[in-house]
Amino acid sequence: MQEEEKKTSPEQGTEEARAGEAQDTVTKETDEAKAAEHVEASQKEDASDAEASEAAESGDQKTESKVRDLQKEKYEKEIAECKEKYLRLYAEFDNFRKRSEKEKSQMFDMGARDVIEKILPIVDNFERALGTVEKEDEDDAFTKGVRGIYKQIRKMFEDLDVKPIEAEGAKFDPNLHNAVMTDTESDAEEDTITQDLQKGYTYKGQVVRHSMVKVKK
Repeated sequence: MQEEEKKTSPEQGTEEARAGEAQDTVTKETDEAKAAEHVEASQKEDASDAEASEAAESGDQKTESKVRDLQKEKYEKEIAECKEKYLRLYAEFDNFRKRSEKEKSQMFDMGARDVIEKILPIVDNFERALGTVEKEDEDDAFTKGVRGIYKQIRKMFEDLDVKPIEAEGAKFDPNLHNAVMTDTESDAEEDTITQDLQKGYTYKGQVVRHSMVKVKK
């Protein structure tokens, strides 16, 4: 009986030891499970924080992108307005420049026309004087001097685009000619100019003085 009790006692110790080991194993597994759950929860929390951070960063990027778009739109509008103002000012300046040049040219032409009108009687006198020179006086020094001055005036007229109006033998044109006499004796066709009484001139295509003519009627 005692021996059975003695045998039983070690066996009981072994069973208790095994039970303790099993309990330790369960406890360990439980702790490991809890640790794993904690790690998983921590990872989920970190992931959640990362997602929140990414969302916030994405939101900031969208905001920055929207701000940049607004600024770009504002700058483009300002550039367009500045360009429009520049083009308008350039057009106004170009028109002013052209108008000024035209007015300057007109003023010059008016001044030149006035001078030409005053010179024409002198040219008429030169032509009358040369028309009365006798053949034997053609080589006279005075005649040559007068003819030289007359040639200089004619050259000046050519440079200024001052041209004599065609008259004798041409058809009468009231825009160019001024009929002061009628011819009823010549065999010329009607409205033909038979005599140029005073030579007319144009300056740059515009009549400075009409020709005074005799016309066949």
